[in-house]
Amino acid sequence: MKILITSGGTTEAIDSVRGITNHSTGRLGKVIAETFLNQGHEVTLITTKQALKPESHPHLALNIISSVANLQEALEALVPQHNVLIHAMAVSDYTPVYMTDLDELKQTSDIDQLLEKSNSETKISSKSDYQVLFLKKTPKLISQVKRWNPNIKLIGFKLLVDVSKEELVSVARDSLRNNRADFILANDLSQITASHHQAWLVGYDTVQEATTKTEIAKLIYKEVIKDD
Repeated sequence: MKILITSGGTTEAIDSVRGITNHSTGRLGKVIAETFLNQGHEVTLITTKQALKPESHPHLALNIISSVANLQEALEALVPQHNVLIHAMAVSDYTPVYMTDLDELKQTSDIDQLLEKSNSETKISSKSDYQVLFLKKTPKLISQVKRWNPNIKLIGFKLLVDVSKEELVSVARDSLRNNRADFILANDLSQITASHHQAWLVGYDTVQEATTKTEIAKLIYKEVIKDD
């Protein structure tokens, strides 16, 4: 079986030396990839330079990306070639449009004009005490997966912070329906530590609990191969 996994966290560039990113380490994606590799499956891992990765393996192909735009390009090309997508990557919700100092903002009568501008300098000056950064929403790539490959088995991830299990499962079920996914792995950042990872694998009629990254990987593996 050909397994496509995304892992780590994207970075959206402000200029050539600055960017907006997140704290995802790629650790869970690494464990999931290793679980499938250990059972003889072919794994393509879309990840980032900074993320944790499995050791070299004859059945492992790495695709290194950085931004949401890079991720979209990789997914469009690879999703049609795979049987399963496990979309564990922490994808940036916003990307920079334009960064300016506070004086320019105060002098602008129409803020919409600033949304049409972009930074041409390689490194934006840091002499101003205050800078304003305009961001725009990135596309929700998980919603496009079944358009690229209607037959792919899709496992998405939903991360919230300090909510009840009931709310977490409810939000996961909404994502399940909206994205035509097969399962959503629902987890809460406040319940994740180095040795503990509380999560629920949410299907249309099932909710399965896991408490470690290894258990999560085994649950996903079980469901992926169930009908194979």
